[in-house]
Amino acid sequence: MTSEPAIRVLDDPDTTSRAAAEAITDALRAAVAARGRADWATTGGSTPIGIYRALIESPLRDLVPWESVHTWWGDDRFVPRTDPLSNVLPFDEVLAPGVPAAREHAHPIAMDEALAGGHDTTWAASRYDAELQHGGLEVGGSGFPILDVVLVGIGGDGHVLSVFPGSPLLEEYAWAIGVPAPTHIEPHVARVSLNPGILAAARLPMVVAHGAGKAAILASVLEGTLDVQRWPAQVARRAGATWFLDRAAASDLSA
Repeated sequence: MTSEPAIRVLDDPDTTSRAAAEAITDALRAAVAARGRADWATTGGSTPIGIYRALIESPLRDLVPWESVHTWWGDDRFVPRTDPLSNVLPFDEVLAPGVPAAREHAHPIAMDEALAGGHDTTWAASRYDAELQHGGLEVGGSGFPILDVVLVGIGGDGHVLSVFPGSPLLEEYAWAIGVPAPTHIEPHVARVSLNPGILAAARLPMVVAHGAGKAAILASVLEGTLDVQRWPAQVARRAGATWFLDRAAASDLSA
């Protein structure tokens, strides 16, 4: 059995997002059928927008039992929920209006509360860690919760979630951790991130990438030597994961 992920190459960003949305739909439906609930972690930036648009359209909109789905976030920036840099904003602006039931079990990181109370990312991470710990999630042998889907993009430096090259998060055991503002990549904003061990434990890790600007890093991550300290996105280079790439993003891959 291969230890490598499945790689799906689609024609363009729209078809790539649609394929990812279909895979999310199938995974969430299967989880609810098997266990009575589904748990997934989504992301922010441009990655989820096309996926959300597909999820709120028929037939996918009517296939997901959203009243039994819990939505978590893989990471978020230390900004208000309404800020353009917030990873929750695409959910609030696209998915939730199209599928109101998705709001019922949404678990954003408490950035607004932290900012209003004069707290820092450590406080917000501790709150999120406690929410995860008491959220009814199944915990695997690795000590991390098993989410049905973890959706991520990939950074130009090979980071995933808010786990940057050389990050101490690769050796931490807390489920959620405060991350100082990166100096080498924009935006230079502090964050809270799930531990990459949660990505490793997920039933379906999903990486979605569009555009020629991601081609070089994808070739390094998917075809280079395994070194998660250098390329943290390789946590998702594992059996059971699926990488959804458009042709431009996949253009530097040898196969």
